[in-house]
Amino acid sequence: MKPELLAPAGNLSKLKCAFHFGADAVYAGGKNFSLRAFSDNFTREELADGIGLAHTLGKKVYVAANIFARNADMKELSSYFAALAEMGADAVLVSDLGALFVCRRAAPGLQVHISTQANVTNAEACRAYASLGASRVVLARELSVAEIAEIHAQVPDLELETFVHGAMCISYSGRCYLSDYLDGRPANRGACVQACRRSYRVQGGADGAWCDLEEDGRGTYLLNSKDLNMSAHLTELAAAGVSSFKIEGRMKSEYYLATVVNAYRRILDGGDRAALGRELACVDHRAYTTAYAFGENRETVHCSGSQIPGTCEFVAVVRGRENGRTYVEMRNRFYADEALEAVSPSVFGATVVLADLRDEGGAPCADAKLVQGVYSFVTDAALQEGDILRRRRRVS
Repeated sequence: MKPELLAPAGNLSKLKCAFHFGADAVYAGGKNFSLRAFSDNFTREELADGIGLAHTLGKKVYVAANIFARNADMKELSSYFAALAEMGADAVLVSDLGALFVCRRAAPGLQVHISTQANVTNAEACRAYASLGASRVVLARELSVAEIAEIHAQVPDLELETFVHGAMCISYSGRCYLSDYLDGRPANRGACVQACRRSYRVQGGADGAWCDLEEDGRGTYLLNSKDLNMSAHLTELAAAGVSSFKIEGRMKSEYYLATVVNAYRRILDGGDRAALGRELACVDHRAYTTAYAFGENRETVHCSGSQIPGTCEFVAVVRGRENGRTYVEMRNRFYADEALEAVSPSVFGATVVLADLRDEGGAPCADAKLVQGVYSFVTDAALQEGDILRRRRRVS
């Protein structure tokens, strides 16, 4: 059976985007109990709408409730789990053992997935969680492919999920206290400010002078991790027993989500792996790494404070077609008769020439410069609502 492609959904719009570009399931967070407090996240009404939409498409929604809970959280967690079960959520993600027990009591029919925050690195831990009612474990990112295969061999009936793409935390599976220590924003309760990605200096010596930290003479960002990219190794992960491939990024843009999900979907469906792997350079990212998938790796630090600019620029999102015209919402300025690229489940890679460009009032225009303005044009490309238009950046 082909592994599931699991995408992040920071809000309802991103949920729709992920499904449009081929995700089999999404993971989302409510307004409380999720480790991405700075994401838009979902109200309970939005979660119910998203779950309903997913099920009409034959897809799934997993809801993250993976904070490290305190006593004061437990009563509300209990009612929250019951509400998720009533909505028809396909699973809830927890990392806290107490939250797991509360869920089993409050919503015994709700599937439970153990979050990567639980740091599961061995078969015995997997077996223990399975005995407590978990149907899936999201494995720690520090595991190698060989270790994952060993776990699957010992606990074959447990679903295994692993991250395949996106930002990584320098701390062990994301259990970090640096944000809380420096800024009073607890990462383990969803409020991480990514303090690890800052440039640091140390103070020492008899005069107490500040000194820049260096690593191999290249920079000071000793805690800033590269981004994970396992697009070239999905076959190995599937053979090791991974049943769900997870993309990180509930706080990333719809353009990022569309590009990355589209690439992984096409790779899983047998597309040109090398060409589709190059798609992942089209979005802003840190230097890529396979992390610890093939053993110890000391080259995981991104020695810069900034990301690598994507090779493409997000220009517009398609809002629909009517009377022979395609309507788009502007994200970056574009022009009449310009040739753009389509990111689309149906016409991916097509060149789209913007003929007879008109503004929202229907007047001809040469320059689409109104931010989030709606423009229309004529094209033979069979674009669909939700498709993306982009342009290649010029290489200097």
